[in-house]
Amino acid sequence: MNATSDQAAQVEAGPYRVFVRAFTALRIFFGLVWLSNALAKLIDKGGYDWGFISFNLITRGSAQSIANDASKKTYIAPLGAFYQNVVLPNWGFFGALSTVAELAIGLGLLFGVAARLAAVGGLLLIGPIWLMLLNTGLYLWLYPLDLFPLVLLAIVPAGRVGGLDRRLAPRFKHRWPF
Repeated sequence: MNATSDQAAQVEAGPYRVFVRAFTALRIFFGLVWLSNALAKLIDKGGYDWGFISFNLITRGSAQSIANDASKKTYIAPLGAFYQNVVLPNWGFFGALSTVAELAIGLGLLFGVAARLAAVGGLLLIGPIWLMLLNTGLYLWLYPLDLFPLVLLAIVPAGRVGGLDRRLAPRFKHRWPF
């Protein structure tokens, strides 16, 4: 390599490095979001006041209420009926399933273990709720703020940097979801 190609490699590595770190930060942040909501479901505590900040997380009861509200308001009749006739009457099972799924999603994203699969799991959990609430006059970007980063994390192998996917990917020949 000569000086010109070395400089070109450094220029390419610079922006690449920034994007890699940005996706790693996004993955970890979303992992914390999913993990905190899963823990709120586990301990059934959603409201917090730490003095300098107060906030809410989504408990199982809150999730059930969101699903119930969305299923009643939706114009997608089959999806609403599925929630009304299958999910909500069996909330004991589906509430526990959502808690376990959120724990897996949160840990997968946080630690970069099958991070792309974890992102798809997140999309599968909140996607139907978003679809049911499309016509309800909510803030347009409320759910896409959750969905779009998950789509990116499902595509980009962000778990390979600062995550365990770095070690898993070679074992699985760098195939999705690693």
